[in-house]
Amino acid sequence: VQLQASGGGLVQAGGSLRLSCAASGRTFNGYVMAWFRQGPGKEREFVAVITWTGGSPTYADSVKGRFTISRDNGKNTVYLQMNSLKPEDTAVYFCASRTIPAVTTPRAYYHWGQGTLVTVSS
Repeated sequence: VQLQASGGGLVQAGGSLRLSCAASGRTFNGYVMAWFRQGPGKEREFVAVITWTGGSPTYADSVKGRFTISRDNGKNTVYLQMNSLKPEDTAVYFCASRTIPAVTTPRAYYHWGQGTLVTVSS
C-alpha cells in the first residue's frame, strides 16, 4: 500500500484544516488507518485511528473534541478534520496503515505516507 498525505499548510490559531491520505497499490479493504504527528524536537505521537468499518474511532486526549477522523473506502482515502487548531498542533502529520487491530503505537504500523506539514500561528 502506498499512502499520499496532503492538505497541510499555515493557519492561525482557532482555524481549521482538513488533511487527506490517499491509498493506492493494493486493496484498501480491511486496513486500519491512523494519523500520527511529529512536532519539532519531539517523538512521533498518535493522533487518531479508524477501523475499516469506520466505527468507534479513537483519539489522543490532546485532540479529542477538536479533530475528527473519517474514511471513504470507495475513494481509498482517509481524512483528518482539524478544528480549533492550537500552536501546539504544529507538526508534520503522517498517515499510516496496518491490518487489525487498531493500535496507537507508531512502530506497529508498516505503511506510511510522506507527511504533510501543519503550522499553526498564534
